[in-house]
Amino acid sequence: MFELVKSGGLLMIPILLCSVIALAISIERFWTLRKSKVAPSHLVGEVWSLVQKSELTAEKLAKFRASSALGQIIVTGLNNSKHGREVMKESIQETASKVIHEMERFLNPLGTVAVVTPLLGLLGTVVGMIKVFTEIMIQGTGNANVLAGGISEALITTAAGLSVAIPALIMHRYFLRRVDFLVVEMEQEAIKLVEVVHGDREVDFE
Repeated sequence: MFELVKSGGLLMIPILLCSVIALAISIERFWTLRKSKVAPSHLVGEVWSLVQKSELTAEKLAKFRASSALGQIIVTGLNNSKHGREVMKESIQETASKVIHEMERFLNPLGTVAVVTPLLGLLGTVVGMIKVFTEIMIQGTGNANVLAGGISEALITTAAGLSVAIPALIMHRYFLRRVDFLVVEMEQEAIKLVEVVHGDREVDFE
């Protein structure tokens, strides 16, 4: 493996660095964007049950806020519920914007890796071919080993760049869709909260 990397030339270093970054971001986002962490099921129902029993203390509110992204939204909504439906909705939307920004953390760097690594591979191809043609100018076409080395360097960097870029692009798209899914889940739960606080109908928390 080391020989393969070595034969790819200096451009293999940034390509390998990009692969480490993409892997680290993917693992971190997989862990962070779990539904149980972002939008736990039945959280709104649990909070509203405590409200009805007059058992929702400041300590419990702080616990809910710290527990999940949805918890932050719910607590903000409850804190502003006494100011009316519109103020409550606006406060929820403002907090949701901050939460979504946090959920999209590191996705831009992951997308950058997906775009940059094929270009690094292409640059490696160009460098390798330049070496090939330089050797042809100096030695002619008689030294097959030198020519093969330059072509090998070109092909290895291209393959390495694509091998990093393709999974990075897939992960980037996946996490964007994951964020969209979780945002929809939180929107639905926030609507339930607004309706049960200011609405005139019962809400099913199941």
